[in-house]
Parts: sequence; structure tokens; C-alpha cells
Amino acid sequence: MNQDSDIEDFGLEASFKEVIQELEKEESRIVIRLELRKFRKPTTVIEGLSKDENTLRNIAHKLKHLLATGGTGKDGIVLLQGDHRERAKEELVKMGYSESRIEVQ
Repeated sequence: MNQDSDIEDFGLEASFKEVIQELEKEESRIVIRLELRKFRKPTTVIEGLSKDENTLRNIAHKLKHLLATGGTGKDGIVLLQGDHRERAKEELVKMGYSESRIEVQ
């Protein structure tokens, strides 16, 4: 038996993944900044979130819905249309990220 099958036998795989995600939230250093993109359109860039594409897309989806804006999540970065730096920080704190680990530029 390998270690993975032992974890699955006890049904701990899901809870183990949840613990890992919570530790990632607490330890991640997130940078929120504003960039002027094509045609001088303001874009909020959020870096330092999960590298897992599914998790990143879920976070991007939640932020887009809460901030009523367009955007995307890919390659470890969330892009939001418009200047949403302060509000994005508030929403990330509500999602469980540590406020002291979020830097707004």
C-alpha cells in the first residue's frame, strides 16, 4: 500500500486538501496593483494567489461577480477590468486571506 491509498481509505483526502488550501491562504503574499492597458484602460492585477488553475478561476469568477466587472484568471494572475484595488482587497479578506499579507499598490 502506498501513502495515497491509505489517505483515501480513511476518507481524509478531501479534508487534507482543504487544510492545504487554508494554509496557502494564510501564507500567500498577494499584490494588487493598477495597470493601464490597451487604449489607457485601467486594469486591476492581482498576483500571488493559488497556482492551481481551477482555484484561480473560481476566485476570479467570485471577484468578477462581487465587483460587477469583467476579467479573467490565468497563469497565476487575476485581471479585472477597471480600478477595483480597495474593494478587491476587502473581498479577498472576506474569502479568508490574511489582510496583513495583501499589499495594494
